[in-house]
Amino acid sequence: MSTYEDRLKALRSELAKRKLDGFVVPLTDEHMSEYVGAYAQRLAWLTGFQGSAGSAVVLPAEAAIFVDGRYTLQVREQVDGAHWSYQSVPQTSIAEWLKGHAGQGARIGYDPWLHTRGWVKAARAALAEKGAELVAVDTNPVDAVWPDRPAPSKARLIVHGDALAGKTSAEKRQDVADWLAARKADAVVVSALDSIAWLFNVRGQDVERTPVALAYALVQADGTADLFVAPDKLGDDVAKHLGNAVRLHPRDAFAGYLAGLSGKTIAVDPERAVAAIFEALDGAGARTIEARDPTVLAKAVKNAAEIAGHKAAQLRDGAALTRFLHWLSVEAPKGGLTELDASDRLEAFRKATGVLRDLSFDTISGAGPNGAVVHYRVSEETNRPIELNSLFLIDSGGQYEDGTTDVTRTIAIGTPTAEMKDRFTRVLRGHIALARATFPAGTRGSQLDVLARQYLWEAGLDYAHGTGHGVGSYLSVHEGPQRIATYGGGDEPLQVGMFLSNEPGYYKSGEYGIRIENLVLVEARATEGAEREMMGFETLTFAPIDRELIDAGALLPAERAWLDDYHRQVRERIAPQLDGAAKAWLEDVTRPLGSEG
Repeated sequence: MSTYEDRLKALRSELAKRKLDGFVVPLTDEHMSEYVGAYAQRLAWLTGFQGSAGSAVVLPAEAAIFVDGRYTLQVREQVDGAHWSYQSVPQTSIAEWLKGHAGQGARIGYDPWLHTRGWVKAARAALAEKGAELVAVDTNPVDAVWPDRPAPSKARLIVHGDALAGKTSAEKRQDVADWLAARKADAVVVSALDSIAWLFNVRGQDVERTPVALAYALVQADGTADLFVAPDKLGDDVAKHLGNAVRLHPRDAFAGYLAGLSGKTIAVDPERAVAAIFEALDGAGARTIEARDPTVLAKAVKNAAEIAGHKAAQLRDGAALTRFLHWLSVEAPKGGLTELDASDRLEAFRKATGVLRDLSFDTISGAGPNGAVVHYRVSEETNRPIELNSLFLIDSGGQYEDGTTDVTRTIAIGTPTAEMKDRFTRVLRGHIALARATFPAGTRGSQLDVLARQYLWEAGLDYAHGTGHGVGSYLSVHEGPQRIATYGGGDEPLQVGMFLSNEPGYYKSGEYGIRIENLVLVEARATEGAEREMMGFETLTFAPIDRELIDAGALLPAERAWLDDYHRQVRERIAPQLDGAAKAWLEDVTRPLGSEG
């Protein structure tokens, strides 16, 4: 189908055939994933939206797309406002919108493999107030009108060695068995793809940028497990690695297996398991216990091997990024560079390490006004030149076998304005405040978020995204449950061993964007005279921060000392990996503030 308008018409026609008055299209898959395989990109195919979070509702005469503050600008550039109304989350929700827009007696369809049970309950209740009903579909109507829909990936699973994982799969499964025993449950459903990858010490290639494989699992109370994955994805090495304690089944046998669990007590995560899983268990006569997937917190608290691997990956990645920043400092002022040139060159520097497995997400390469689009995704259509006397924002990361990286730098191309320097310095001061924080055990990310925003707030400014997200160990670049945010999360107590990002920003629509991002590790912090166990952050990312954008006079002495010490560490750790002009450049741009170049 040639246009998004045609696709919308085709879906409406299909809904009419099915006697449905509407349909909900989320951006997720059967595993409630943030990043999904090509076969599950229904929202992008239907609307053109390329972000990583959103949903849509199609009614006979109107349609709406729902995104949060990260995508306010992006959705307007990618989705035609003539056919779609733009809705902001959390200010509104699909349930609330349907309550106001669905007709009396309307039948609104949904795919039970793409929504949580909580969402279904809320939407059903909202529609009931209008005398309308929510109707589960057996097959997804978007798939029926998507003629060239890709097939799910057939890539084989990859063994993630115990030396990198730091713990065997058998040990992890025994921990889950102990968790089940404490709850007097027979088994737990594990449906999140990164949880499965972590639990079985395997990785995959089924989702771009995230090394996971399409699968489901049930871990039994005796520490054995049933893994549901397409048979042609399993090589002899993986089968040997999994061993006899892991029984293998085809992925499409999962629903049928659930139907045979009559009388069993099964733990299911209401946030990560779709409604169809609960419905299958209820239909089988199983008893369900709602509980968070027991691998989630265990995966978030990294062990010594994972921390060591991440630090090695960061040094390698920091050198690649520094080589890129040096290259940009030479080439960008000449003119002629574009956003795509920059993102391609940075990827080439990472590939030159010889061990890059993938990027950890599509590089955000935003020149000038595109830098103000928080999750901008450069394409041939949007590709801008990197112009003199402008800001360039690049947010990128790599997937290495020993770690996952994520780093943002904002660079002045030419001479920045006084306003740019003021905003950058406020963002930097917030970044430093968070990096320097000492806090008691039990502190939540929501309690720390204000540290990063305080200097922007002083000037009546803010940013519409969280300050920090968890990061996986050669897994998802966005990993829960920990976050640093005042909304949409941030309630998980931080624990020693967690990775997080520290990434405050500022965005002036139509002009420029600023973000400074390093990854940090929660560590125990010895504090003289402390009456409580204290923690702080160890910074893990090493690459220069642009001195040309810093108003040094606005920094407090402790802030200057932090920045000078950070740049000293960058120099000591990264310079030995460089030579020639790149090494000389790094030594110059990491000299103490106020010193002569």
